[in-house]
Amino acid sequence: MFKPNQPLALAGKALAASLLVASGLCLAQPGAYPSRPVRLVVGFAAGGPTDVVARAFADHAGRALGQPFVVENKPGANTILAAQAVASAPADGYTLLFGATNHTMIPALYGSRVKFDVIQSFQPLCTVATSPTVLVVGPALQVRTLGDYMALARKEPGRVTVGSPGVGSSVHFATEMFAQANGLRFNHVPYKGASPVVTDLMGGQLDSSFATLGSVLPQIQSGKLTALAVAAPRRSALLPQVPTFAQAGGGDFSADAWYGVLAPAGVPAPVVQALEAVAAGFAGSAAAADKLRGLGLEAAPRCGAPFAEQVRREVATYTRIARELDIKAD
Repeated sequence: MFKPNQPLALAGKALAASLLVASGLCLAQPGAYPSRPVRLVVGFAAGGPTDVVARAFADHAGRALGQPFVVENKPGANTILAAQAVASAPADGYTLLFGATNHTMIPALYGSRVKFDVIQSFQPLCTVATSPTVLVVGPALQVRTLGDYMALARKEPGRVTVGSPGVGSSVHFATEMFAQANGLRFNHVPYKGASPVVTDLMGGQLDSSFATLGSVLPQIQSGKLTALAVAAPRRSALLPQVPTFAQAGGGDFSADAWYGVLAPAGVPAPVVQALEAVAAGFAGSAAAADKLRGLGLEAAPRCGAPFAEQVRREVATYTRIARELDIKAD
């Protein structure tokens, strides 16, 4: 039976308890937040991983704070439409963004073409889940360890194909980050979405992919794809037998995809405290762990300043890589 990562779960519960105490006086006052439904904007269509996690969070938040959290799907332009809607909303806590790693890639891919600042226009509240990146190979590539994979890539530069859901996707950036860190050169093959990548991997038309775990977990578990390493600081509870890149000789390489809640910049501190408490409580709950596990995700509460620093760091990294490799949005 799956058990959530204990340190993360305990940290989430402790953080939730402390934040609830801090915000309790505010919430007890007449007219306290929230006094009406809260809009939770998602930059993806209904049914995808981000939407499913957002709806689970919305249900938890609605019950915890006594007002509905209404999910509004606003897909398009690589999540820019959703981010713009939240950035331009009043900073009162009634319009929130349920975002993912794509958010920190917007400046790298679009630059000054967007009407908001990914860092300055938002207040990062909490991450609630992560999806580790995992290097998988299909039957076309007869390697079973990361060392053998890297040796082949060094022996025949540009020969090993690596699929991604598209130019500028998190998988594309993870591929380039690993290649740069290890002096390797791959043949990047962009697709339109994750599903055709998995199909071609299993069919032998594609060698490998630095995939998000949720997109390939069933195929790994069934033996149709082989996982060589997980790009995370520690092994995944969902794949405990698979080493991290550091353990397998691939260096200190980490490329987790995150899911979390952001607000417009300037939201009052008591509202921020209440929302952080709810998000941390959701990430630390057994119900959330079960829901996330089914999606190939793991609970990961990171709130306030650490989340904000992560956003700044990712924006800088992705912008640098995009500039160096001339990666641009389609």
